[in-house]
Amino acid sequence: MRRAMVLLQLIASFFLLITPASAQTATPTLEFVMQLRVTLGQPYTAGQTAHGRRTVIPITGGTFSGPRISGTILPGGADYQLGSTDGQRTDLDAIYDIKADDGTIIHVRNRGIITNPTDGQSGYFMAAPQFEVATDSPHAWLANAIYVCAPDFSQPFQGIVLNVWKATPCN
Repeated sequence: MRRAMVLLQLIASFFLLITPASAQTATPTLEFVMQLRVTLGQPYTAGQTAHGRRTVIPITGGTFSGPRISGTILPGGADYQLGSTDGQRTDLDAIYDIKADDGTIIHVRNRGIITNPTDGQSGYFMAAPQFEVATDSPHAWLANAIYVCAPDFSQPFQGIVLNVWKATPCN
C-alpha cells in the first residue's frame, strides 16, 4: 500500500512538472452554441422516494437555433428531477432528442442542479448537456466538447428557454 502511495505521488509530481504554469491558471472561455426553446407537458411525481422527491416533466417539443445549427426538439423526452428531502436542491436529468434542419438526429442528456435561495445567497440553476450524434454527421463536432447551459427567464415563453455555451480551453 505504501509503495502504491509513493508511486501515485511521483506520478502526480511528474504531471505538475510537465504542465506549464499558465495552463494551471488559465480560465476557459465560453462560445455561444444554441438557444433551446423547450415546450413542456404536465409534471407528475412518484412522490417521496428513498432518494428524494421524484418529479418527471415531459418534454413535448420546441425549437433550437444557433450560429451553426438549428432545428426542432422532438417530443417524447423528459426532465427527471430529484428534489432533496429538505427542499433546497433539485438534481436534473433531462433526456431528449433534437432534429437538426438537415434531418440529423441528436440525442441530448442534460444534467444539472437547481438550488433555492438561502441565507441571503441567490439560487443556482446550471446544467451540462452532452450531445450524442452520428460520427459521419455534419454536427459531429457537438460530441467533442464540454458544454454548459443556463435558463433565460427574460423572454416570455410557455416552457423553458436554455442558452448553451461550449467551453473552449485557453491557449
